[in-house]
Amino acid sequence: MKIHRNEARHAMLFILPSLLLLITFSVLPILMDVYFSFTKYNIIQKPELVGLANFSRMFKDQYVWASLKNTTLFTLFTVPVQTVISLVFAAWIASHFQNRYGRVVKSALFIPVIASAVLIGTLWSMLLTPRGPVNTMLGLLGMDTVNWLGGKTSSLLSVSMVSVWKNIGYFLVIFYAGIMDIPASHYEAAKVDGATGLQQFFYITLPSLSSVTYLVVTLGTIWSFQVFDIVYTMTGGGPGLSTVTLVLTIYNAAFKEYNMGYA
Repeated sequence: MKIHRNEARHAMLFILPSLLLLITFSVLPILMDVYFSFTKYNIIQKPELVGLANFSRMFKDQYVWASLKNTTLFTLFTVPVQTVISLVFAAWIASHFQNRYGRVVKSALFIPVIASAVLIGTLWSMLLTPRGPVNTMLGLLGMDTVNWLGGKTSSLLSVSMVSVWKNIGYFLVIFYAGIMDIPASHYEAAKVDGATGLQQFFYITLPSLSSVTYLVVTLGTIWSFQVFDIVYTMTGGGPGLSTVTLVLTIYNAAFKEYNMGYA
């Protein structure tokens, strides 16, 4: 009994530093957020309790509803598209590039992941200007130019496509690792039975990647609701409210209105 108590004490000593970090950087900020949400606070002056005024304003705020709609549309577009594309690329690399060329392809697709989101947003905002390279290319092909970042629909679509392009490499690596864990004997048995590559993909690869797909969809959804930097650098939330997102709305309330309580 005494030995078990000593082991429990030693275990608590090892857990304590992590527990303190969790409380300091996760629990306390959440509690502070809850408190400040009932106050009027601009950093300089002391917080002033205002009850449910911030919540009442939130339900009437057109920025909040626009950002909720845009973020939902952004998520509904980016999550399925980047999941499907990254899965297809991962399966293609796994079946055709089991050599050094596969590593080169994966590295090339992973570059946007490690690049700064601010850099990517700035770069694409330059490429998608009315007289930028993308529209110039469309003109050379005899196609109509598009106001990529100036239209209400095209601006949100442009931001969504850039986000997909940035995230594909990350999810590709996750899918590729999952495919590599599938026993080769499954595919060999399928080949003996005369299964085509497409049949192997739908009847072996896809079912085996169900947990991996769930992870990818979950991460993609979380990241989509957290999107900020690409939107901020490409459109700033415009034109109008067409690309304003939840995090951008919080940022504007906190650092443009200096209303931390409402943010």
